[in-house]
Amino acid sequence: MYFVRTASERDLEKVRALLGETWHATYDELYGADKVRELHDTWHSLVALKARLARKDAEFLVADNCRDIGGMGYAAMSSEIPKTVMLHMLYVRPSCQRHGIGRDIFAEIETCFPDAEIMRLEVEPGNKAAVAFYHAHGFTEAGRTENCGQEQSGIPALIFEKPLSGH
Repeated sequence: MYFVRTASERDLEKVRALLGETWHATYDELYGADKVRELHDTWHSLVALKARLARKDAEFLVADNCRDIGGMGYAAMSSEIPKTVMLHMLYVRPSCQRHGIGRDIFAEIETCFPDAEIMRLEVEPGNKAAVAFYHAHGFTEAGRTENCGQEQSGIPALIFEKPLSGH
């Protein structure tokens, strides 16, 4: 049984390991293991994760069963788009998928931003499981980008949006 809680600095090594495992399982087929390793080393370095953990207008959650981290989520208020929260990361360890962990993390994140009217995210079109998950949770396609995650990444993504309840 996993429970969702706020991440702490002592979780970051396990979160980084989870992200590596999940990214290789999800993206090696699309981009090759070398490209995935390069992105993981940059985007999920301990320095990058610590910076996310320290951000004030953000929420960094983990699903914990007292032994392992089964999933993680990270969202932050957009600095460019008013009243919009960006869901930057929602990953569940492959062996833990389809057990409600992603749903539970997502449900918690949805409640963490009372000033947000819209939740927005970018998802790789080839990640069929994630696309289906977000559709099932009320997201619709709002656009596309050729540079998911950061400028010049060269990774295409669908942009999904969802109005948040209460607005």
